[in-house]
Amino acid sequence: MHSFRISVGRTRRFSTSSKEPSVVPFISPLHYIRARAPKPEPPTEPSPEPPKKSKYISHESAITMIKREKDPHRILKIFNMVANQRGFSHNHSTYAVTLHKLARLKKFEDVDSVLHQMTYETCKFHESIFLDLMTNFSKSSHHKRVIEMFNTIQPIVREKPSLKAVSTCLNLLVESGQVDLARNFLVHAKKTLDLHPNTCIFNILVKNHCKNGNLDSAFEVANEMKLNEISYPNLITYSTLMEGLCAKGRLEEAINLFEEMVSKNQIVPDALTYNILINGFCRGGKVDRAMKIIDFMKKNGCNPNIFNYSSLMNGFCKEGNLLEAKRVFNEMKDAGLRLDKVSYTTLINCLCRAGEINEAIGFLKEMELQNCKGDTITYNIILTGLCRYDRTYEAVQMLERLPYEGVYLDKSSYRIVLNSVIKIGDLQKATGLVRVMASRGFIPHFATSNELLVNLCEDGRVADAAMVLSLLVQMGFNPEFGVWNRLIEVMCRERRLLDTFELLDVLIKDIEL
Repeated sequence: MHSFRISVGRTRRFSTSSKEPSVVPFISPLHYIRARAPKPEPPTEPSPEPPKKSKYISHESAITMIKREKDPHRILKIFNMVANQRGFSHNHSTYAVTLHKLARLKKFEDVDSVLHQMTYETCKFHESIFLDLMTNFSKSSHHKRVIEMFNTIQPIVREKPSLKAVSTCLNLLVESGQVDLARNFLVHAKKTLDLHPNTCIFNILVKNHCKNGNLDSAFEVANEMKLNEISYPNLITYSTLMEGLCAKGRLEEAINLFEEMVSKNQIVPDALTYNILINGFCRGGKVDRAMKIIDFMKKNGCNPNIFNYSSLMNGFCKEGNLLEAKRVFNEMKDAGLRLDKVSYTTLINCLCRAGEINEAIGFLKEMELQNCKGDTITYNIILTGLCRYDRTYEAVQMLERLPYEGVYLDKSSYRIVLNSVIKIGDLQKATGLVRVMASRGFIPHFATSNELLVNLCEDGRVADAAMVLSLLVQMGFNPEFGVWNRLIEVMCRERRLLDTFELLDVLIKDIEL
């Protein structure tokens, strides 16, 4: 008979009559299950991937990357990184875009470093790099460095600067008012480069003299130009001289010069040259002569453009001749010209001056239908017209509405309407308008602010006066001494001493800040 015995913590004994008892270790069922389950393999680390081969950056890609970058340090990092690639050498284009970006960001020390590196390069450079640098240095008022960039052309480009480079350098100096530098530069260029100035270079000098009102010197230069074929006066020369004469009111001399240009020198005028004369006669109050120039244009195969008609229309507006101004406007339409905001604004101004406000607003709506949106000047003209002809509340409504329609208004827009509101004596509306102006960062005129404060005091609106004064002082306004006295006097008379002291406290703190 078999015997079976289980005891906790011990062994199980199996015995038979024929064999010696054996001892078997106890195995829990849970252990048995675990023993049967396959052992999980230990986690293995991912095998390292072979390093990716870095992508080669071409010249075109480098240029694109530099163009997109706004951080000068990143620009230089990209510039140096691509240079470290095997087989890569910077060329004219990569240097040009790098220098352009650094100069635009006014990192001129970095510009000098890159220029120094260029001296060791063997690639071919073009002077256009230096023309761009000259322009950027001129914009930053580094006028001597403009000349320095010109002098750097030959060592790096390994060619003499072209006449275009000379013209660019000279023009930048003249436009910046650096007349002495320009003169010295030209003398030096003549000696060192064996320079023979062409028409373009002489035209810069003519422009400079005309700009300074020195017409005699301008004509001396023009006479010198006639001595050499490569520098003979051209259309630009004559146009510049005519504009100088018109600015001085010497209209007959301008016409004589025009006839000399056409008849003697066989130079065909363009619409811009005609416009100089049209503007000159309109400013001189001789619109009838300006009309004759328009007719002369048509007869000689030069169709008037939008600027010619606008100048003529403006002349009629100044004379108050609304009928003729509208006729010219319609003539522009009939000629198939696409009317711009200058044309519309000119006519709207004429209509507003004549008191035809509704018609002016009608043309404003027509502009919008033609996808020709008016600018701040256009709307200020309408606001002025409304206020001038006793329609101030319409101007207030327009002022409140326009910002929500995407129209930008400037401080003049608010000042126009505020002056009119004060003039009609609506102090409540004026106070609200000042609050709106303050929230948008616009401060009223000094005289208007003082007038409003005095009117509020005299009307007994002490709280409004104190509020307006506090707002204005925070924006940097310092009222007249008499206004301070008047405000304090009224507040004391109203027995508002606490308010008076509190106001003074706030205002003194604002002024100290």
